[in-house]
Amino acid sequence: MPNTNTTARLLITCPDKPGIVSAVSSFLYNHGANITDLDQHSTEPEGGTYFMRLEFQTPHLDLSRNVLAKAFEEAVASRYNMNWHISYAADLKKVAILVSKFDHAMLELLWRWSRCTLPCQITSVISNHPDLESDVASFGVPFHVVPVNKDNKAEAEARINELLQGNDLIVLARYMQILSPDLVARWPHKIINIHHSFLPAFVGANPYQQAHDKGVKLIGATAHYVTADLDQGPIIEQDVDRVSHRHDVDILRDLGQDVERNVLARAVKWHLEDRIIVHGNKTIVFN
Repeated sequence: MPNTNTTARLLITCPDKPGIVSAVSSFLYNHGANITDLDQHSTEPEGGTYFMRLEFQTPHLDLSRNVLAKAFEEAVASRYNMNWHISYAADLKKVAILVSKFDHAMLELLWRWSRCTLPCQITSVISNHPDLESDVASFGVPFHVVPVNKDNKAEAEARINELLQGNDLIVLARYMQILSPDLVARWPHKIINIHHSFLPAFVGANPYQQAHDKGVKLIGATAHYVTADLDQGPIIEQDVDRVSHRHDVDILRDLGQDVERNVLARAVKWHLEDRIIVHGNKTIVFN
């Protein structure tokens, strides 16, 4: 396995044309990088949009990070009209979690993080209720309570935004408040939400009651980036579990929460590992 402390990741989106892989790989080879993983996708056989995720090792690079980026832009990216980004695995992303009273999704993230399987720094948990403070404290993570009601929503959100500063990703782990368009606009494609249904079905309150009333045979969960359009952001990951008429609402909820926690954890990990490219309202996920 490549040493993650020396791994860099390059994400590329550009018009598809011959020579891209050769140009990128030759550039990295000429500057001492060793490519250890490469995945790509084009939307059409010819004339489509091209996406690439590439990992390379940095110990023998002959350029500093800034100089490497400038040289890549001049030698490769500008020639192919690329939208691109280089990140370094050693620079762990900082993550804040927002949660209300349901603890399953939050605890899954904290558990994985505590066992070093979620590559990030969890900086804080912010909640509109105090219920989960002791659970969060057991992981040594700061816990902030910011009560939200119809009279203080603007002030509460200003406080939340203040607490979020310095983070790279915000995770809504069943945070039961709608974020304002203004706050969402400050964090483009940096807020991930877990939705308790297989979108677009059963939006709104009591999804498991809705599912039970409809006699569904599958229940699911959806992790997506948050946009100003409620529950309409680019979908990152989804999963389902099969159920039957024998399952009551409580069992549906238990099964659904298991799906939720795993779908959210996968989506967050893929974001942290720079495996996602957002293209319009869709995602390309190299997992």
